[in-house]
Amino acid sequence: MISTADFRNGAKIEIDGAPYIIVEFQHVKPGKGGAFVRTKLKNLKTNHMLDKTFRSGERFEEPDLSEMEMQFLYAQGDEYHFMNTETYDQLFVTEAQLGSSKDFLKENIVVKILFYEGNPLEISLPLFVELKVVETPPGVKGDTASGGTKLATLETGGSVKVPLYLEEGTVIKIDTRTGNYVERVK
Repeated sequence: MISTADFRNGAKIEIDGAPYIIVEFQHVKPGKGGAFVRTKLKNLKTNHMLDKTFRSGERFEEPDLSEMEMQFLYAQGDEYHFMNTETYDQLFVTEAQLGSSKDFLKENIVVKILFYEGNPLEISLPLFVELKVVETPPGVKGDTASGGTKLATLETGGSVKVPLYLEEGTVIKIDTRTGNYVERVK
């Protein structure tokens, strides 16, 4: 059981049979009345945000969450196949469950998958991935100093804005949290 005194950013609690993560919290002790905790919660199943206030001392169940390292094998239609790196068991995840993570999934990349009651909820990619640019318009001579950007298609099918001087075939590093170009890989 988790008490409101144990609330921390990133802590996970279960409310009405659904897992939530605490995004923000604030303990409030007014001059009159009892203390309470104002929170901003994110539903791990639906990704909806919820503002909720709890009385101080309330207790909550811990959700049945587990995290496993899995290797991305291949995509077939709208199913993405992963393999557990310890047991070699395979599992598939739908494109809808992956969300924007699919734009940075390269074969053999190791990711962490969060499970709730045995069902995959969330995929955590490494902070940075290195991907090859397969299509981008050529840079115009003289434009490289202006600091502009252009759209580049990656080997995974995703797209990202890159500096004008980058060409097709260049390997780049991308921050998976923001989806932004970081640097060219030498």
